[in-house]
Amino acid sequence: MKFADLNILVQWMMAFDQIPKKDWYSILGANPSASMSDLKQKYQKLILMYHPDKQSADVPAGTVEECIRKFIEIDQAWKILGNEETKKEYDLQRHDDHSFSLSCRCGGKYSVSKDEAEEVTLISCDTCSLIIELLHYS
Repeated sequence: MKFADLNILVQWMMAFDQIPKKDWYSILGANPSASMSDLKQKYQKLILMYHPDKQSADVPAGTVEECIRKFIEIDQAWKILGNEETKKEYDLQRHDDHSFSLSCRCGGKYSVSKDEAEEVTLISCDTCSLIIELLHYS
């Protein structure tokens, strides 16, 4: 395995280990619809702000530790969102956490968000004309 492949694997694993715990977009102060250049700009601004070497000497120890923790979090967010492959996987997982989906026999997918699931009774496949009924049990 090449170093580049290993690096991508590590980033991918980090993304999936942290997904339930972290919202990487909010850590960077970005929207999920932000462009890669916007994400990079936000990352660079924050990483400089929280870099341990940029902290003044008279800052209390607890504040320094908080800055280091934030610095590491920002770096982790960029490792996931700054790579197209890991960002795509994270976005898919993030979407799946807020929706329900079922594979259709045509290979397409029936999808509904958790919010929509309360109101919707019929769901169309995203590829073909098949429709399923969503049943609510109490």
